[in-house]
Amino acid sequence: MPTVRIGLSGWRYADWRGPFYPAGLPQRRELEHVASVFPAVELNGSFYSLQRPSSFVAWREQTPEGFTFAVKGPRFVTHMKRLRDVRTPLANFFASGVLALDDRLGPVLWQLPARTTFDAGLLDEFLALLPRSTAEAARLAREHDDRLRAPAWTEVGADRPLVHALEPRHASFASAEALDVLRRHRVAFAISDGAGHWPLVEAVTSRLVYVRLHGDTSLYTSGYRPHVLDAWAARVRGWCEAGHDVEVYLDNDVHAHAPADALALMSRLPGVALPGTGPTPEPARGRRRARSRDATR
Repeated sequence: MPTVRIGLSGWRYADWRGPFYPAGLPQRRELEHVASVFPAVELNGSFYSLQRPSSFVAWREQTPEGFTFAVKGPRFVTHMKRLRDVRTPLANFFASGVLALDDRLGPVLWQLPARTTFDAGLLDEFLALLPRSTAEAARLAREHDDRLRAPAWTEVGADRPLVHALEPRHASFASAEALDVLRRHRVAFAISDGAGHWPLVEAVTSRLVYVRLHGDTSLYTSGYRPHVLDAWAARVRGWCEAGHDVEVYLDNDVHAHAPADALALMSRLPGVALPGTGPTPEPARGRRRARSRDATR
């Protein structure tokens, strides 16, 4: 049965304290609060640097069963290496602790720079490298080199499917040829609303439909108008009725627009969008929690 998850892009934002985070909530419990309200979050700190297994373990422990993290692939792969010769960087990424999320691991997102144009051979080669299960990811992780910041995490418990989404920001990826490459590899085309800064392409290339909403009229800083949220809710409902799993992440974090809009979108999809887990639970006494390093888009 299709699932619909509405979530946030990151969670560590100072101006969310008050508008979204309750007064007096310790910063170390912000992720717990997010998980009490939403069923998923994008973990974007992994885009900027390799994280540590201890961080991934802490994030998993701070969230309930059924919650998932969409993990953003590193910019070293997408922006610096530009998808070329990336087998070892991919191994380092998966060895950095991603697999420690275990049953909380959701899709892996690969965001391309706006200047990157479609190259059929390069995209086909890159997508062919991506592991399609956690067991495959563990095998690739064992090819890591010494660039890790901590001992590698290369083991998994149960073998689970691993899905990927690609967020291009250039119009050339809207071509039939580009979409065919994504469909052949069963990789989701990440539908990305950038307030007009890049093309909005509503393409469906896999069972998963992955959506990122970066701002209605202004990138990262504007909330979504009610009629625009109505339209997105109708799209989500249509994809779900067509048999697609749907994940939507709000990235207009300034002034706490993201959590407000995510809640508003969920309210438009009763019985369709998965809920959060309820009130933030009291933490166990004496339990130490690692600080989240996630704070970016």
